[in-house]
Amino acid sequence: MPRASEPDLDQIDQLLAGAGLRHGRRKLMAAGFDRQPKHPAQVPAPKRHTRPVPNGIEVVHSQIFTEIPWLLSGYSTRTGGKTNVYNSGELNLGFTPADSRETVLENRRLFFRQVTGNPDFPAVTLRQIHSSLIRRVTASDAAPAEARLKGDGLLTNQPGLLLAIQTADCIPVLVADRKNRAVAAFHAGWRGTLKRIVQNGVGRMRIEFGSRPGDLIAAIGPGVGQCCYSVGEEVRSEFLSQFAYAPELFRDVYDSDPVREKYPMLFLTARAPGHSNIGPSLHLDLAEANRRQLLDAGLAPEAISVIGDCTSCQTGRYFSHRAEHGFTGRMLSVIGIRKS
Repeated sequence: MPRASEPDLDQIDQLLAGAGLRHGRRKLMAAGFDRQPKHPAQVPAPKRHTRPVPNGIEVVHSQIFTEIPWLLSGYSTRTGGKTNVYNSGELNLGFTPADSRETVLENRRLFFRQVTGNPDFPAVTLRQIHSSLIRRVTASDAAPAEARLKGDGLLTNQPGLLLAIQTADCIPVLVADRKNRAVAAFHAGWRGTLKRIVQNGVGRMRIEFGSRPGDLIAAIGPGVGQCCYSVGEEVRSEFLSQFAYAPELFRDVYDSDPVREKYPMLFLTARAPGHSNIGPSLHLDLAEANRRQLLDAGLAPEAISVIGDCTSCQTGRYFSHRAEHGFTGRMLSVIGIRKS
């Protein structure tokens, strides 16, 4: 149901006032529930590091990576680019049905040039399947268009190659080994997170490259925040069966509905207590779930950076599959090693 605007509320007020009804407000916080902000603009903007260029493209960087001279990394946004099917001049980097192949390829060239200085820099993407499948790749796996491999995690220690994860709400996690010069990228939706793709990925880095957790740094990129990520009770049950800290990842949230708040009597039901469909929704903190996996894998808390941007709240900057009901583009999160 779409949210009521201020003019809509004025009309509702007039209509109900004619029937002799007055509005009231419920004290939801007194019941111990959080409430979502009334508008995304009220969400505090987290700290981030962006590098806009003259063509309007904006790339988000984690400060933890920018301090390493041999490392290439960046999180794309939707600003800039050649795509016009969602809004005008956007940077869609996924081969979605609505966008043309040629436009996406040009967008990727623009993005790669911004991150590496070379629009034709080799990159490996995956046919992502919400799995725990992790691939060690080389330049032979790079392709400018469709991905050749299935999976949700990438590893390499080969210079001159970008690892690219595609998202539009799921959490992208990038990891670098400062000592052995190896990198990894993971696509962590709730299914991949449940399967411990990030924690297992750090284990694979230890096997493949001899990485030690103390030498690893990681950045958790933009994704749907707990403020907007409602899930079913079955998801909580799955997490409770796998993680001792699972209760800390969930909270009940009441949506802030202006009409419901002003006229609560209109929404009373005859159902028994506990059986009404009016109530809090269950929200999952997916970024925190992956941060906890990095900690369990042995990384120090100060070695983990969290961008903190919610893609669902900030659809002016990011694509969001959930907020835009599936009709949206895709971002890329990339990491790689510079050639000497």
